[in-house]
Amino acid sequence: MIQRRLNSGEIKRILIRSTNWVGDAILTTPAVRAVRKNFPDARISLLAKPWVAPVFYNNPYVDQIIPYDLAGRHAGWLGKARLIKELRRTKFDLVVLFQNAFEAALLAYLAGVPKRLGYDTDGRRFLLTHSIRLEPGRKLGHQIDYYLGILEGASLKLTGRGLTLMVTDQERSRAEDILMRHHVTGQGRLIGINPGATYGSAKRWAPERYAALCDKIQDSWSAHIIIFGGPAEKAIGRRISELMKKDCINLCGKTNLREAVALIERCRLFVTNDSGLMHVVAALDIPLVAIFGSTDPVATGPTSPRSHIVRVRVPCSPCLKPECPTDHRCMREITVDKVYAVVDTLLGETSKE
Repeated sequence: MIQRRLNSGEIKRILIRSTNWVGDAILTTPAVRAVRKNFPDARISLLAKPWVAPVFYNNPYVDQIIPYDLAGRHAGWLGKARLIKELRRTKFDLVVLFQNAFEAALLAYLAGVPKRLGYDTDGRRFLLTHSIRLEPGRKLGHQIDYYLGILEGASLKLTGRGLTLMVTDQERSRAEDILMRHHVTGQGRLIGINPGATYGSAKRWAPERYAALCDKIQDSWSAHIIIFGGPAEKAIGRRISELMKKDCINLCGKTNLREAVALIERCRLFVTNDSGLMHVVAALDIPLVAIFGSTDPVATGPTSPRSHIVRVRVPCSPCLKPECPTDHRCMREITVDKVYAVVDTLLGETSKE
């Protein structure tokens, strides 16, 4: 329940608490933009975990990024006390909590931020001055709208659902250097794949099928295949590259997030599981084929007009489980031919551009 409307004239310093996953962070960018539009003269700082912070690099609606480093200076109770002291020193007027945990609201309260806006989740309603109630059983729709709902609940104006992810010329130059090391020129057709996904194997299409898909793409379109992924996907990337008939560029564990973003911008098309990189691709408006099984595209699907979802409807999907307890039929029934048919159509369309 809103105690008092937020007056833009009274608010000069705003802290935004980011979510803790890359995909979720990208989905908050419409809400970040709306914060800026409602408080055009305020200084906006964003508190984020180190692996999420790069999402907001170069974001025109954020003035400062504050790393929340739980593995370093903010580790343990002493580290949290250090963070609280740092936040207190800035004297924020308002905190907007996109992160839903009790800890996020408690830190804001202990940091002395007088206006604290967020959902009343995780038993933290008493810590919020501007508490937005989530009605039991309410259908939340897409995650973008979930985050925008925090601002809407506070009677703030919204500015659309478009995602914001900026790439600099320096980052583009770095991407070209990486490609040149793999003998790819500026004229080469690049197809990206992302065979990994956090939270568990239920979201992942089989590496063997990714390899077969890449073979069909290379046979028909003479494309360079780039395998994207973090350190946790090294084994998957290696498996796919070993199974493929022709060479590919396996970058799993070899790029940071900003390098991956710049390389994805160079792709003609991207195939991925439901993952953080899926939302990177959507934010960059690159033609996208997203493979969904255990998760719900209504809630977390890509939102760009050039995105296409491949999914087989089975009774147990979406189950939202990290590991499939039965036969993984939601992914097993998605054939290579089914995915390739969408890829082939999209490549045919983009070749005419």
